[in-house]
Amino acid sequence: MHPREATRLLKGVRAAALAGDRPPAAPRPEIAESWRRMLAGGVHPDRDARSRMLSAAETEERRHVSPLRGVLPVLREGLLPALDGALHIMVVADADGRLLWREGHTSILRKADRLGFGVGADWDEAVVGTNGVGTALVARRPVQVFSAEHFVSSHHDWTCAGAPVRDPRDGRLLGVVDVSGPLATMHPATLAWVSSVARLAERELRIRHLESLERLRSVAAPLLAGLPGRALAVDPHGWTAAVTGLAPVDRIPLPKDFAPGRVWVPQLGDCVAEPLPGGWLLRVAQDGTGTAATRVVLDLSRAGSWSATVYGSSGSWSQELSPRHAELLFLLAESPRGRSAAELSAEVFGDPGRTVTVRAELSRVRRHLAGVLAHRPYRFAEDVQVELIRPEDPAALLPHSTAPAVVRARLGRTGAGMIP
Repeated sequence: MHPREATRLLKGVRAAALAGDRPPAAPRPEIAESWRRMLAGGVHPDRDARSRMLSAAETEERRHVSPLRGVLPVLREGLLPALDGALHIMVVADADGRLLWREGHTSILRKADRLGFGVGADWDEAVVGTNGVGTALVARRPVQVFSAEHFVSSHHDWTCAGAPVRDPRDGRLLGVVDVSGPLATMHPATLAWVSSVARLAERELRIRHLESLERLRSVAAPLLAGLPGRALAVDPHGWTAAVTGLAPVDRIPLPKDFAPGRVWVPQLGDCVAEPLPGGWLLRVAQDGTGTAATRVVLDLSRAGSWSATVYGSSGSWSQELSPRHAELLFLLAESPRGRSAAELSAEVFGDPGRTVTVRAELSRVRRHLAGVLAHRPYRFAEDVQVELIRPEDPAALLPHSTAPAVVRARLGRTGAGMIP
């Protein structure tokens, strides 16, 4: 379809959606979901709202702490050579949707300035509507937005393709790399191109992580060789560099506000922590007085940023949750007596037969929440108090979830609850 015809059709689809009429064609699912969020959030469809731009000092501070700074050469090498000829620009945003770097064709940069698409701008979806940066952050997957698929009409001359970049150490969302330009010059394969470059950036981060583990291993191995009992060396994110007296594990979740001294560590119990260059030495206490988790806070109050925080007498630690893991933990928090794999399968997929998928996902969750989750049936441990924090607006509960149980909860539940 010619870009002009595509634009005309998309404008008709958007107009029908705004009016509550039957559209001439169905919007793509990710676009329809975003439009529903915009309507629920009160974003004006024809008024380009702008939040405060970051100052130069604030932008530089964010650039300095962003892990994406180290992979800019990868992003530039993968994207910039083709941008001038294609009349596109590359934008790199952090996890808050703030634009930190922007490069590309000069004439398109000037047009982007007029749109407010400049370094330091806030392109969170709730601020500027459906777009390749903010919507990719909320959806946590690559998203391409064509012309009138942008919720705000002033963006209809643009098409953008954004792909999230995650930290391979913990899955944390670091930001988005986006390619934007006029609709007439955008190719359908742009999204696949941008997504591939984002994966290359993640691979570079992974290589750097492995190199840092190797450096820690070279320091820790001689120390561990001379220690009695059980001990291991981990990096600041809990990834294991070396062990003695223990079965090797890839990663140990570390308590929040980790510090030297006596500390309770999931999977290990009571430990003594000592700092090492680039990590920690954990020596498992020999007196058997480990302390168990007593409380879990499941925070689902912010869209796209869900977490489980585990508290024990020796400290606390947090785990960021994927959308699927957030769904499963929400359902378990709602059912203190537990649910079988078939029940969870029905409530997540609408099909009780997808138990293999449910078991595999819960196995991954339990690696990080050892001692907190039990099975047969799946449930939170009996001696663990669970606090469930919901969003103030019921419709904002896990907004991307199509799980039947979550959809029902969005329609009829509010506030936060405490489940013993």
